[in-house]
Amino acid sequence: MQSPRAEARVTVAPRTGTLMRLMGMGIGALILAAGMAKAEEGIIKSHGYSYFGNLDYPADFKHLDYVNPDAPKGGEMALAASGTFDNLNPYTVKGRSGALTTLQYDSLIDSTVNEVGQYYGLLAESLEYDEGRNWVIFHMRPEATFWDGTPVTAEDVVYSHTLFITQGLPSYAQAVSHMVTGAEALDDHTVKFTFNPDVSRRSLIETVGNTPVFSKAWFEADESRRLDEPRYEVAVGSGPYKLDSYDVNRRIVYKRRDDYWAKDLPINVGRHNYDTIRIEYFADQTASFEGFKAGEYTFRIESDAKVWATSYDFPKLSEGLVVKEEIADQSAPSPSGFVFNLGKPQLADKSVREALALAFNFEWVNESLLFGLSTQRSSFVEGTHLEAKDVPKDGELTFLNGLGDVVPSEVLTTPVSASHTSKSERLRDRRNLRKAAKMLDAAGWPVGEDKLRRNAAGETLKIEIPYATSIPETTATMIETYVQNLQALGVDAKAEKVDPSQFTLRQRERDYDMVYSARYGSFLSTGGGLTQMYGSKEAAFSLFNPAGLASPLVDAIIEASFETTNQADQDAALMALDRALRYEFFVVPDGYVPNYWVSYFDMYEHPENMPKFALGWLDLWWVNPEKEVELKAKGALR
Repeated sequence: MQSPRAEARVTVAPRTGTLMRLMGMGIGALILAAGMAKAEEGIIKSHGYSYFGNLDYPADFKHLDYVNPDAPKGGEMALAASGTFDNLNPYTVKGRSGALTTLQYDSLIDSTVNEVGQYYGLLAESLEYDEGRNWVIFHMRPEATFWDGTPVTAEDVVYSHTLFITQGLPSYAQAVSHMVTGAEALDDHTVKFTFNPDVSRRSLIETVGNTPVFSKAWFEADESRRLDEPRYEVAVGSGPYKLDSYDVNRRIVYKRRDDYWAKDLPINVGRHNYDTIRIEYFADQTASFEGFKAGEYTFRIESDAKVWATSYDFPKLSEGLVVKEEIADQSAPSPSGFVFNLGKPQLADKSVREALALAFNFEWVNESLLFGLSTQRSSFVEGTHLEAKDVPKDGELTFLNGLGDVVPSEVLTTPVSASHTSKSERLRDRRNLRKAAKMLDAAGWPVGEDKLRRNAAGETLKIEIPYATSIPETTATMIETYVQNLQALGVDAKAEKVDPSQFTLRQRERDYDMVYSARYGSFLSTGGGLTQMYGSKEAAFSLFNPAGLASPLVDAIIEASFETTNQADQDAALMALDRALRYEFFVVPDGYVPNYWVSYFDMYEHPENMPKFALGWLDLWWVNPEKEVELKAKGALR
């Protein structure tokens, strides 16, 4: 299940290839000695949860393996964000919320970033559930408190759950209200969720366990307070940070809570190390980079290959005051690219989409704009063991054959769709454009006397691609040059630069023909999040499905993946899903970078053994106080 946190996440200087880790595993198979135990017949009691029952940490674990348990507390993490914000409610369906507001809220369980699908207690000390996953009971920690000093109770959990299904994002609300038939507080610190017997057992426990918990009393004190409305007033939470100050469109500051109730829990040892987290807002990426060089903020995740390759030659770097580092990223790259709006009639024909894709010259973009630093992508799980290859075989073939007639014959007999290749010498690859022209002619879009392609009704082949003014210059140039190639084909194409707030609104309303997007996520396990991104039920309105993909083939694969009961069968299903998504052809893939590009003032340090699936700059890194003093003495910090 796609978390309610997901829409609220603001990527501060986003990198290429971020892993969107799906929540949601499902029915358990093995209860291992790692800490899960059957206390009574048919009832499983544990300090954590995972689909296959494999928890890497026992009940008495001291800290996560990838943290520095002795990391010093103190200092500041100062970051940048581009664009604007008009409220501080991360869950509103209107406006543009400020960065990192979700730091203020805890949930019943918390996931790790070194394993897939493992969750350990946070607000919940333990949980129990029947083998059929018909219900789950969370036993909460009585010491948990909100920042106003009031206890976090089971009533707060139930109230928060209800808020998300009555006022939350429509795709999340619809999915969860169908999954969960009951939520009740058994006593002050015990909460029970009951699940619909007619839905898959996947994603149930982790979905309700990952819901942020708010203070019921805070919402009820003022009837105008809603989850879905923009506001600067922050709902009371129990998380490690609390809003300290803000200046609209300029700055947001969060302060670590000295009284944070969970700071010494094993799941939090070595984490949440900064006294303050500050976000500085800039109009665009150019202004942001200049701000970094001037020391207006101190940690930058680079997303622009041109800047990374050519602009890191400023004095503070050459003097050793700033560090430039590449850190390996082991997660599957985000399946970003140019997304077709499948609700537009001119894009309903897959052959039209395939023809338009041929106008994108990745090789030229990589050499001319990205300095050869990007790698072309075809798969939704590129570079992982789940990536579909050639034609189906072995377990994947068995899985697909078991789905029956919903699987087109060409999926079984034709090699999986792969990104086309182009010549890098010039923007227009004439061979690909000639091929695209023939495909568009055959699809009923010939070139008219005005040199524009029109259908039998005289309508032009219109493609409008909006993008935000705050995106990196390189990305904007990539969009503009793609449009130039589309225009060369006779397509009535236009790239439209809009302010960030307008772009956010157009994304939500799906007001585009194509959009450059990274909203789709890769997947290493199955779960309800797949239906929100790729399923038909929420296709008309899901913010996580910008194409509006609604495919019976994809639906059948996702549903069947929920029924797998071992790792091999699950992997076969997800490989088939990758194949099907590529068959449907709703994204023109761009490239990815297999490393995080980071630069920072030389006072930050990170664990020696970094986790597989996260950079962890917000909660795993720390400030070396001696280095901080030295930088201040040299006048490097403002």
